[in-house]
Parts: sequence; structure tokens; C-alpha cells
Amino acid sequence: MTQFADASELELFRDNVKRYVDEQIVPNYEAWEKAEIVPREVWNQLGEQGFLAVDIPEEYGGFGSSFEFSMVVAEEFCRANLGGLGGSMMVHSDICAHYILNNGSEEQKQKYLPKMVTGECIGAIAMTEPGAGSDLQGVRTTAKKDGDEYVINGSKTFITNGQHCDVIILVTKTNLDVPGAKGTTLFLVDANAPGVTRGRNLEKIGLHASDTSELFFEDVRVHESAILGKLDAGFAVLMGELQRERLALAIGAVAASEGCLAFTKDYVNERQAFGAPIAKLQNTKFKMAEMATEVRVHRAFVDECLRNFMTGDLDVATVSMAKLSCTEMQGRVADGCLQLHGGYGYMQEYGVSRAFVDARIQRIYGGTSEIMKELISRSVLS
Repeated sequence: MTQFADASELELFRDNVKRYVDEQIVPNYEAWEKAEIVPREVWNQLGEQGFLAVDIPEEYGGFGSSFEFSMVVAEEFCRANLGGLGGSMMVHSDICAHYILNNGSEEQKQKYLPKMVTGECIGAIAMTEPGAGSDLQGVRTTAKKDGDEYVINGSKTFITNGQHCDVIILVTKTNLDVPGAKGTTLFLVDANAPGVTRGRNLEKIGLHASDTSELFFEDVRVHESAILGKLDAGFAVLMGELQRERLALAIGAVAASEGCLAFTKDYVNERQAFGAPIAKLQNTKFKMAEMATEVRVHRAFVDECLRNFMTGDLDVATVSMAKLSCTEMQGRVADGCLQLHGGYGYMQEYGVSRAFVDARIQRIYGGTSEIMKELISRSVLS
């Protein structure tokens, strides 16, 4: 039977996350945005606070908390308009750590998970290639058998945590004689292994504090024990883990929208025009009402999805709907909030400008909106 978190414990944890965010992250975040990377030691501090991979079992160094606690961390970083760091943390905690937990050998779990909880080991997942974005079946990075080792060659791009990562979950092709998704294998590759090269920290229009890199692999040798899951069965592993990733993105989108709406409410109540706060204008009232309604409806949906995920009842079509609708909504809310700020919304000194550019990637990574529609249509039309 699924045990849901006690509401009071969850709120106490949320208060701790909020306090840390307000006191330690927000005052420094603008500098990290300009540097286009978060200092490495921040990850260790996040681990010390107990904010990384919080739902990893105790036997692997975690706290054994529920998925709800992990989503509290994601929500509060996104709600505070810290998408660059919040997104990087989700990749580490809610994607990489759970790939290893759910598919790794006992040796792999013991090696990586305790250090991922403390922040000593940062995770990255390397799927996307220059010539294969959403098409994971088009992967060209190869891993060729050589005795009890595999020799890996290829390149990846748009890799979150690419500059800081210590372990890479690498998607490769191990059997070139079979079509499509068959013959795909995942490997756990140490980022400092010989032959692994980090490219430049890519310049993005948003999420500046998140380091995003190219990764190159030239004759990288890994032992066969580095296979994550089973040989030639990597695509099934990827598909099995996408539910959690897409739900986390949907939840983060709603939280970011809630935060954007909150600081826009403060702005329109303070900003004067025509002798009164612009909150008194009918257009402002109607627009805020529309956006608040959208956010409230989507909050109800993701809360339902979260409960279904925890009970094992969240299906592919429903989580695809959540990812599609919530991220599209986030874009509309960020745009509407910026419009209510007028010319000041276009200035970087106002947080709404960051919320606007950070929201744009949400409709692309984790599966584009178009891919979500394709997945939903299969269920609707079957």
C-alpha cells in the first residue's frame, strides 16, 4: 500500500527549503546567472541541507522520503524563479539518481547513490546528439565490445550539468545490425575517464545558471560492469524512466507559473498609471483572473498525476498531457505577466524577464510538445 506523506511533515520540509532558498540562493543567483554556472561547492551545500535525491532509500545514503518531498524541492526552486538551478537539480535527483536506483546493479547503486545524495557526485544524462534530438532511435554514439570492455566513440550536446558532472548516463548504440531502438545500451561513464572531453559551456537564451555542454567520447574504455540495465535494452530503460521526468517537468512548470503570478500581483498593485495602481484597470483584472484560473486548473491536474504516479497508475498518455499542457501554460503565463510589466518587463532587472526566457525551453526538453501530442494521439485514437 502506498504511503503518502504526512501533510505537516511536508509543510515543515517546504518551509526549510523556502528559508534556504531565500537566505542562501536568491542573494547570489544573479551573479551565477551572469557567470552562466553555479559554483561547484553549492552542490555540496545542497547535499548538506538534504535537498538532493531526497527519496533515495536509506540503504543507499538517502532519506527514504517519498516522491512528494522531492517535488517540494523542485517546486520551491521553480516558484522562486530559479529555473536554471532547479532544472539542474531535477536532472541530478529525479532523473539520473533514479535511473541508477531502478536499473543499476547493487555495486553501481552503492558506488554512486550515496555520493549523489551528498552532492559529491553530480549526475548528467547524455542522450541528445547534434543529428538526433527527439529521435533517440537515431543515436550514433557507438560502444564496441573488446574483451570484457567496451570502446565508446561519439558526441552529445545540450547536456545539463555537463561542466560539473562526475558520472554520465550515456546512451549508445551497441548493435548496428538491428534497426531503430533495438541495440541501444546505457553506460555509466565517469566524466573524468580518459577520452572523455567536455566541450564549451553553451550559451543559451535562458536558464543561464545551468551549465549546458557538449560532451565528446574518443576511444573511451569502460568495463562491461558499467552497463546500466541490460545489453541492447537501453531504449526500454529510457521509456521506463520518462514518466517521472515528464511529471517533474509538469510540476515545475506549474510552480514556476505560481511564482510568476505572485510577483506580478505585487507589481501591478504597486505600479501607478493614470493616477492609480494598474491593478485597478479592467484589462489587468481580467488578465490576472485568466492566468490565475489556468494555474489553478493545472495545479489540480498535476496533483492528481502525482498521486497516480505514486500508486503506479499514471499512464503514458496522461503524463504526456500533463507535460504538454502545463509547459504550454507556463509559456502563456510568463508572456502575460511580462506584458503587465510593460517596458520594465523587458529589462533584466525585473525577474519576469528571466521567467519568460526560462519558460521557453520547457516545451522542448523532456520531449517536445509535438512529441507529446503524438503520444497522446496514440491513446486517443486507439
